[in-house]
Amino acid sequence: MPTWQQLKSNPKLWDIFYLRQKIVSSIREFFQQKNFLELFTPILQPAVIPESYTDIFSTSLYDRNLKKSTRFLIPSPEVSVKKMIAAGLIRGYEITHCFRNRESGSNIHHYEFTMLEWYRTQADYMDILKDFQNLLLFVAQKINGTKLLVFGKKKIDLSLPWKKISMNQALEKHAGISLSNIRGEKISAVARKKGYSVKKTDTWEEIFNQIFLNEIEPYLGSGSKPTVIYDYPSPLAGLGKLKEGNPDIVERFEIYIGGLELADCCSELTDPEEQGLRFRKNLAEIKSFRKNPVIPDQDFLDAIKTGLPPCAGIAVGLDRLLMLFADKKNLKETFLTFDS
Repeated sequence: MPTWQQLKSNPKLWDIFYLRQKIVSSIREFFQQKNFLELFTPILQPAVIPESYTDIFSTSLYDRNLKKSTRFLIPSPEVSVKKMIAAGLIRGYEITHCFRNRESGSNIHHYEFTMLEWYRTQADYMDILKDFQNLLLFVAQKINGTKLLVFGKKKIDLSLPWKKISMNQALEKHAGISLSNIRGEKISAVARKKGYSVKKTDTWEEIFNQIFLNEIEPYLGSGSKPTVIYDYPSPLAGLGKLKEGNPDIVERFEIYIGGLELADCCSELTDPEEQGLRFRKNLAEIKSFRKNPVIPDQDFLDAIKTGLPPCAGIAVGLDRLLMLFADKKNLKETFLTFDS
């Protein structure tokens, strides 16, 4: 049933929209106090970063003379924010709608969703972790007047310190392996031994995700404290910076609360040559996976070439954050949808 029909028959459902408003207002207040610039970047763009793990929506744009061109719905505002950093932005945040195909059929995914992202220069992923912790405590105090909340009949304590575990520690503890065991081609044999289905065409990431989603993720944020899992293997670098002195690791973390993955952060890659290599690799994988073809954002590479300062950023699922504070189990309960 479309949301408007549910609201008409049950006015109590309006509460979730008022709660969303309170959370967004609290987020804006937090960043205003920290002297962040609120950004409003384009949702419809002529080119995007090629990411093999994301299927991007495209559409046709016609000008007044019916000249046709392709436009893409953004999966994230990341590229636009980084261009502004290259232009001189010191710290900025954005709350915007994002779009990703192949995201239906899950209680915690949707093809259209709301993202909060922020970035700041002269910072790394652990600096952004402190930002996130302070933000969540600020919002919790504004909404609940306490550092405690209830999600899925479980009491969660947001007070510091939070639980932290490296990806290697998590693999050793829950999967009985280490990152060195699954480096490169080794991962196929390890996964087969564990009973997973592995095809010759599977990428390292696809094989790793079988292990991670089945053997590690169920334990993350499952207790009364948030869990930070950090230092991911380099094949999962995305746009992240590899750890100095250890190219097998990317400076990246994710945060889980109540078993819900809420945020993904990394120290940002600033090397244009390495970024170009990752572009080409992902374009080949997009073609191999038969995903919607994209036009790579050369303008982004040009921006990095002018000099992107050391920086870090984070993506936070705002709808999932609302799920957490509203104690909802389905993402679609948190926004207006016309799906039946």
